[in-house]
Amino acid sequence: MSADDLEKKHCTPCEGGVQPLDMTAAKQIGEAIDSSWVISHDAKEIVREFKFSNYTKTISFVNAVAWVADTEDHHPEMEVHYGSCKVTYSTHSIGGLSENDFICAKKIDNIIS
Repeated sequence: MSADDLEKKHCTPCEGGVQPLDMTAAKQIGEAIDSSWVISHDAKEIVREFKFSNYTKTISFVNAVAWVADTEDHHPEMEVHYGSCKVTYSTHSIGGLSENDFICAKKIDNIIS
């Protein structure tokens, strides 16, 4: 899947009943997002830490991520500090990664670029 393809997609509701992506599939779709996203060793989540020069910029980013999360109805875990924010995506209803996680990661990449 290309970055352009992923960028145009929107999340679809996931209420379980499907298998999470395995490492091979996660790495393949992961090629469409920024290489700063890290796939966990068990392929259950993707994580990226964003650095900012001050708290206001950090919170502005957090608000932008919240907007993406509400728009896509797919919400990450965020760890917020003065000059950084760690974003973690996982699809909890399936206990691992889904395409939705990568769709949102790509949308966040677009905010930063």
